Amino acid sequence: MLRIFHSLPRTHKVLLLPVATMVTVLGTQKIIGVFDHADTAQTPISVASTATLSQSIIASAGNHDSAMGHDKAGESSTLQRLSDDIPLAQLKPLEVMDVDLIPQAQASEDVPAASAATGAGSATAPPLLAATALKSALALGASGHDFAANSDSDDDIGGTSYEDWTSDGMLDPSGDPELGSEIASHEQYVPEWQSYTIQPGDSFALTAERTLGLEYSDVTQILGAVPDKKVLTRWRVGRTFDYKLDENGQLLALRVMKNPRDGYLIERDSETAEFAYAPIEKAGEATQRMFSGTVSGSFALSAQSTGLSSAEVSELTHVLSKKLDFRRDARAGDHFQVLVESDMIDGQSLDSKILAAKYEGQRMDLTVVRNSADDHFYTPDGNGLDPAFDRYPFQGHYRISSPFNLRRHHPVTGRISPHKGTDFAMRSGTPIDAPADGRVEKVVNHPLAGKYIVIRHDNGYVTRYLHLSKALVKPGERVKMGEEIALSGNTGRTTGPHLHYEILVNNRQVDAMRVKLPDSQKLTGKALVAFKRQSENLLAKLDQSNGDEPAIAQVNPQKTQRGDDNI
Repeated sequence: MLRIFHSLPRTHKVLLLPVATMVTVLGTQKIIGVFDHADTAQTPISVASTATLSQSIIASAGNHDSAMGHDKAGESSTLQRLSDDIPLAQLKPLEVMDVDLIPQAQASEDVPAASAATGAGSATAPPLLAATALKSALALGASGHDFAANSDSDDDIGGTSYEDWTSDGMLDPSGDPELGSEIASHEQYVPEWQSYTIQPGDSFALTAERTLGLEYSDVTQILGAVPDKKVLTRWRVGRTFDYKLDENGQLLALRVMKNPRDGYLIERDSETAEFAYAPIEKAGEATQRMFSGTVSGSFALSAQSTGLSSAEVSELTHVLSKKLDFRRDARAGDHFQVLVESDMIDGQSLDSKILAAKYEGQRMDLTVVRNSADDHFYTPDGNGLDPAFDRYPFQGHYRISSPFNLRRHHPVTGRISPHKGTDFAMRSGTPIDAPADGRVEKVVNHPLAGKYIVIRHDNGYVTRYLHLSKALVKPGERVKMGEEIALSGNTGRTTGPHLHYEILVNNRQVDAMRVKLPDSQKLTGKALVAFKRQSENLLAKLDQSNGDEPAIAQVNPQKTQRGDDNI
């Protein structure tokens, strides 16, 4: 019992000390009563209020021995068992807690073993058993008393343990200190992957020490081995990484992902204990998903309610807006279907792209299919959505600060000075895109025009871009429609950051906002045949989603009713 008592936490010892002491005293009293149960004499024991527990027990045993009339020469060393238990109610708290039992308990140990009884054949027992029980109570009370005295000190608040008590055999419910280690020795340790979720304030060095058991030299070696250190030094709260430890708590392997597709596997060499890394590349499974919805309020919100991601909604809106004016043509109740393909990795959808879409409206119907040959969208008959020449060389809308004007008054000199281009007010660093396919002719730094680019396009038109902050292409380089070619700026002679844009037809500047642009692209010949063969399957899936088979997601018009009929 002492082993169990000492294995308990300090708080539990304080709570159980009175109970444990009482149980020990009651056990001692019961043992004395059982050994004397066979005697016929009934001698009540009276305990003086001023006597201690030890004095009461010894005195009662002596009085009982005299009353029985035993021969002192033959049996003086043997105390007869008591016929009745000591009344616990007659003991005062001071008597129960008195620890002055050592002299009497030790004196009882000198009594010889029990001699054979005569008459009824009953055996007598020595008081040694009672003394042993009393000594147990003494040890329990003393240890508890010392602990209670020390527990009042403020120095004992908090702290930590110096041993790992979880591996102590005393905590083994079987009572055998060696049983836990015996069982463990028969089990073969198998390392398993564990996951850790990054918490606020975590860093790789801190987590490596606390969770992975690494030293500073191991941390620096791992950081030196991984080519992209940002994977370990720039953690985001909520992200996870996997690790594997050996039976001694030493790191065997660490798996960190940059994104759901790419990452690093860091492993410790079993012979040299050095860490080495290997790249991880997860292959995704191409999955097609069908979404169907009804316009109610904003088209973008209606599309997002079907389950499409924000990026997918943005692409769908951009594609359909090339032929469909949402502000003018979209109406509540119009129906649409979208076929999306994406790579699925660990349940996440990556690299989504729209394969086909159908819009059925009150004012306009439109079906578009992606052509895998050039990654552009076309109508089922091969007509392209993109014009052969875009009107604006950028994405979004920017205010025209100075239009094309041959009779313009110069803002600095005040004289009439023709302005043969269109100025768009935009912040420096705004991306500038090629309005059509072509080839870069010049990239020049000019004291008045600043840094500018000249591109000659396939249809013979020429475009110029002035006052740039940075050119992203070089002379002779081939560019495609929509490709980023430069960043706007405020170089040269200007009154503020803007883009000066010119279109030249037959080497003469024209108004870029009014000139007739070439017609849109159209597939012909073998390209058209291949596109129609490819689009048959996609168009069949769009038609099927509009039939009996339900789509993956169907928007509820009542849940998306908000705003005006716009994007």
